Amino acid sequence: MDTDAASFARTVIDWYRRYGRHDLPWQGQDAYRVWLSEIMLQQTQVNTVIPYYRNFVKRFPSIKQLADASIDEVLQHWQGLGYYARARNLHRAANIIRDRHKGRFPQTFEAVAALPGIGRSTAGAILSFAFGQRWPILDGNVKRVLARCFRVPGWYGQSETMKQLWYLAESVTPEKDAADFNQAMMDIGSMVCLKSKPKCEACPLRQLCSSYRHHSQAEYPQKKPSRARPHKTTLMLLHRCGEQVLLWRRPPSGIWGGLWSLPEVDDEPAIPLWQQSFLSTSQAPRNIQDNVIHHQFTHYSLDISLAIIELEDLPKKLSDADNYAWVEIADLVNHGLPTPVRKLLSSLQE
Repeated sequence: MDTDAASFARTVIDWYRRYGRHDLPWQGQDAYRVWLSEIMLQQTQVNTVIPYYRNFVKRFPSIKQLADASIDEVLQHWQGLGYYARARNLHRAANIIRDRHKGRFPQTFEAVAALPGIGRSTAGAILSFAFGQRWPILDGNVKRVLARCFRVPGWYGQSETMKQLWYLAESVTPEKDAADFNQAMMDIGSMVCLKSKPKCEACPLRQLCSSYRHHSQAEYPQKKPSRARPHKTTLMLLHRCGEQVLLWRRPPSGIWGGLWSLPEVDDEPAIPLWQQSFLSTSQAPRNIQDNVIHHQFTHYSLDISLAIIELEDLPKKLSDADNYAWVEIADLVNHGLPTPVRKLLSSLQE
């Protein structure tokens, strides 16, 4: 690394103290709130996170209250943020902190990184922001700043690229004021060193940036080789009896893990078999609405069709009462539902 690390850090921190963000609701807060914000900020923009964060800490103001809550309630307060594994890991980690760390957030890197849902960068961010410790971070914004400044070849999925980025992050993180430096790097990435159309003339690092000097900003970071996004379809079953609908709790892992949803089958001929297996009855759909919602996930797209089945009487029992439940339409608001499913059911609540 040709750039002097001390000059790099000083330039970044000086910019932050003049232009950086100092009023985020989790700044200057305890480790629980810092941890929560870091988890929410994974894959999600700051402006989207802030209202969710405030509502979440209002309902779960401490690690113990989070750990003591049911996973259903945690997922309910997470709905809309997506990437629900984050919420499940957050709840699991809160239980570990309550049971193994006497309710106090750990302060060693090894203990923090061992918690579910916390990787190397997130652990470093928590320890620097909550406890003032010196740890490098490497979130998406910091990766982009370093990749451009030092013209790091390759894309983030390549081990050699990540090895070099971690080396650079470790090299430029100062012994003192690591929290300010880390926040500054994230702010530069989110406010100045943008993915497209970076504001190079406003960047404090432009004189130290190799890609700026070589007019190659658009080439870094190098992109992952593109490939076609798979397309999937599903048929959701809306069983309604009076003012109740049948909900299905999805498996704890995978898409929308642990949330309540509608039962699913591959196609219309599969409906009677599903009903016989889970409801001990069969009822033809009143109508089937094709491709009512198109939903984009990170790795694939999904077309959701809907079969509406009206029942005159509730089945006497469900074959899997732990994962299926008849729910009053008025009570749907108290269940954690994926956003597309909530949209499908919204007309019932009007």
